[in-house]
Amino acid sequence: MELELSVSEGPASLSLEKIGSFIISIQKEHGEIPWSAGGKTDPWDHVESAMGLSTGGYYSEAIKAYEWLAETQLEDGSWWSETLDGKIVNSCKESNFSSYIAVGVFHHYLTTRDVKFLKTMWHTVSQGIQYAINLQAPDGEIYWARNKHGAVDKMALLTGSSSIYMSIKCALSIAEILGKKRSGWHKAMDALGAAIKNRPDLFNMIKSRYSMDWYYPVLCGAVTGADAKKRIAHLWEKFVVPDWGVRCVSDRPWVTMAETAEFILTLAAIEDIPRAKTIFSWLHDKQFSDGSFWMGVTFPDGVIWPEEKTGWTAAAVMLAWDALNEITPAGKLFNHKFWNSLKT
Repeated sequence: MELELSVSEGPASLSLEKIGSFIISIQKEHGEIPWSAGGKTDPWDHVESAMGLSTGGYYSEAIKAYEWLAETQLEDGSWWSETLDGKIVNSCKESNFSSYIAVGVFHHYLTTRDVKFLKTMWHTVSQGIQYAINLQAPDGEIYWARNKHGAVDKMALLTGSSSIYMSIKCALSIAEILGKKRSGWHKAMDALGAAIKNRPDLFNMIKSRYSMDWYYPVLCGAVTGADAKKRIAHLWEKFVVPDWGVRCVSDRPWVTMAETAEFILTLAAIEDIPRAKTIFSWLHDKQFSDGSFWMGVTFPDGVIWPEEKTGWTAAAVMLAWDALNEITPAGKLFNHKFWNSLKT
């Protein structure tokens, strides 16, 4: 499907400061960033929100968010999947939740070049990555979670494994900066990347209805080049709704701003900038006056749903804007050419 590549109706600028201020309004005094004011917290979305703070220039608040993760990490390197006001809501310990801190920490480093911060966070990052790698299956995929008793749920999710792939890449970059050797991580990443690229049968295909299963293998850099472009083209019409955004689920009339923003990041990663900018232009009328963005909207009736104002949705939009406009040095974090340059 061809898009009309015009961004004349899109925003000429986006106030990262205002959006970041919204995320700060959610953040608790000790650094935790729940989904929304009074809502639950999960480690992955907490990191995403912290990345938004770094992008907006709120460095001390971002550091506080990462320090909270260091303080609450469990002995095995994981975190509880969901908490509410410090109480456990979901006692699973998910592999992609444990590892994503590496992406956030590396993102903050790219923004600030603060090596001292990397040194401070290294133990937490290392433990989180190792927790995920310890759940790797013989064929390379990574199992989803352990329960509170330590039993492994032997189901692998394509989106989750793709997120872990990105996390290991970032962790290895941190290790190189700090002079740490982690050859086992390289092997785990290579096996995981091969599984993501070549073995869809290893993953729970029920989740293929979700757009994240479509674009995450490209966003994380496991699928690149011509294969990446082919993958994006294959399901474009299934998930992309012109003037609205990207569906969360293929068979539901509902687009979400976070998935839309992440898909923009994906297009920017493969340098499909014209279409990325066009899709970003669809977001400008889906923002609240406080800087936050709609979590989702049904179409064609235009009902905002859910009405919850989430920090991670706001952060995802900030990251997409940064990727398109190179506001910070971390705007290239997901760019495939950036990662290729690190190999040379």
